[in-house]
Amino acid sequence: MKKILAGVALIGSAVSAQAADLAVKAPYLKAPAAAIYDWTGFYIGANVGVGLGRDLTAHAFPAGGTFNSTYLQPQGVIGGGQVGYNWQSNTTFLGPLLIGVEADIQGSGMSTGHTTLNSLAGPVNYNQKLDWFTTVRGRVGLVRGPVVGYFTGGFAAANVKTTVTEVGLVPFALSETRTGWTIGSGVEAALGGNWTGKIEYLYLDLGNRNDTFGTQALRTQYRESIFRAGLNYRIGGTGMYITPPPANWAGLYLGGNFGGAIGRNRSSSTVGAFTEQFNLSPDGYVGGGQIGYNWQAANWVFGAEADFQGSTQKDDRTAVFNSTVRYNQKLPWFGTARGRLGYSVGSTLFYATGGYAYGNVKTNVVTATSNDTFNRTRSGYAVGAGIETPFQLFGLLGPNWTSKTEYLYVDLGSTTDRFGATGVTTSKVTEHMLRTGINYHFNQPVVAKY
Repeated sequence: MKKILAGVALIGSAVSAQAADLAVKAPYLKAPAAAIYDWTGFYIGANVGVGLGRDLTAHAFPAGGTFNSTYLQPQGVIGGGQVGYNWQSNTTFLGPLLIGVEADIQGSGMSTGHTTLNSLAGPVNYNQKLDWFTTVRGRVGLVRGPVVGYFTGGFAAANVKTTVTEVGLVPFALSETRTGWTIGSGVEAALGGNWTGKIEYLYLDLGNRNDTFGTQALRTQYRESIFRAGLNYRIGGTGMYITPPPANWAGLYLGGNFGGAIGRNRSSSTVGAFTEQFNLSPDGYVGGGQIGYNWQAANWVFGAEADFQGSTQKDDRTAVFNSTVRYNQKLPWFGTARGRLGYSVGSTLFYATGGYAYGNVKTNVVTATSNDTFNRTRSGYAVGAGIETPFQLFGLLGPNWTSKTEYLYVDLGSTTDRFGATGVTTSKVTEHMLRTGINYHFNQPVVAKY
């Protein structure tokens, strides 16, 4: 999803680690000097995450006639391995740059069989799976010591299986390897020794496909979003990296964030005696502010954070019941109040987060005889994880600033409304989002504690 990429465009310049620039204290208190981190060399690693499709599918019957339009959204756990090579070079203006290449191969549990609509002949079920995918990409990033924020892009391929089962007709089945392109971004940080950890988003575009079977036509767009965390081991390099003492994260902070989000809102619509099941998929940008407080015990960081977000998410492409019932669903705003549990590796904080979530869901349903809009405030929960590190923008910001990159999964529960004379619609609202932000820490600079 391109909007998530726009939301994390700041990652490339949003990470900084300044542990090696600390003031020297008396010899008996001085910690071991940290070697300058050099990213050059081969690496190999593994990753795990979640994949979510947003595959707009239009089914016309007969071809060129009435149609249904909805998003097939295969979702599931993905995991695999990657291998790559980095070159690190110095530039006068930006500082050290990372240029690299990476290839990965992923097994995928992404699947969906939820969507059941109606054609002129009767119920139609749509089943879609992605068994595996692979990418070969370039990487370019801005190095800040043991942390690098990067953009990535290149070739993608995946195996896609689609089955359309319609009452009274022979099922339409397709299994093929599709090729296309991918772009993404992420942040990677040293864990100690030759180990690094990363959080990454990839958007895969596997093209479009047009099929005909009998007198019917099917058009599908294949668009996949991948959220994953990985672990890499650097082979060789310039030597082992000595992790500095943990940074001081304690105290109050305030900041802002920007990113993108995609919904997988399982929905149903009932008109009279007929029911159809499908997905609404609001997609767009998110942005807002956060405030929080951290407590710290050695490397462990305990915190609480609240945020409030505006959102441009919407889905206005879904049409069911032979295009006689059309949807436009939006999420104008949401907020969360979460706990955070993290571990500081030098000046990098790796954390998990979870807690309460609430948001506004606005659904417009239009038929030939009615136009109904439902505005509901829903509540639920949010869980996620992220990486936070000291941040400087070309020397313009001081040592009290940090940057974070964060993934959140938000579940706002189900809402049911009535439309027209006999219609009933239900949506379970779930969101995947990736966002980057900056924080200002009031109590003291975020520096290593000697």
